[in-house]
Amino acid sequence: MTGVEIKPGDGVWDDGEWISWEWINSQLDIESEEGPESVESVEPYQSREGFPFSVLKQIEIFQDLVGCAQRHFENTGRYLQIWGELGEIYAEIRCGLRRHGTNKAGSDGTIAGKLVEVKTISPEKTTNRVLVKSQGDFEQLLIVRINQDFEFSAKLFDRSELKGIGGKFLKGCIEDGPE
Repeated sequence: MTGVEIKPGDGVWDDGEWISWEWINSQLDIESEEGPESVESVEPYQSREGFPFSVLKQIEIFQDLVGCAQRHFENTGRYLQIWGELGEIYAEIRCGLRRHGTNKAGSDGTIAGKLVEVKTISPEKTTNRVLVKSQGDFEQLLIVRINQDFEFSAKLFDRSELKGIGGKFLKGCIEDGPE
């Protein structure tokens, strides 16, 4: 959109082109100054299985869901169990994940044309390791970590970087590389 060359991670792939985080953030600044109506006319849309898809709307939904999860925890001392969905929405926004339709076994979507499985580590977990079924039809594993302050981080691994456990599972670790 800006004509500036960017790499994956520096932006979001949407409707056949990379959109920089700088541009997305500038649109969010417009929203805070002028209200949500101003963003509607400039945000990129992509058709996905008959549904309109907007990265900016996903950012808004993501922020709302994280806020609800935080408020629920502050009110009850219990976590709202929506980690997998939050991880996948975060992956859509931050990593350019394009999710499959519902009930597609083996992977959650694609990033840059490669099949990706997303695993989310919740604040309740004390480890940064995940297990994923080795029979899954994925080329990459994206681990999303949500800490107790509801901050998100992610790491993408090629399947070949993961270690097997008894042939049935593969193991990955977000901080120290694959284990």
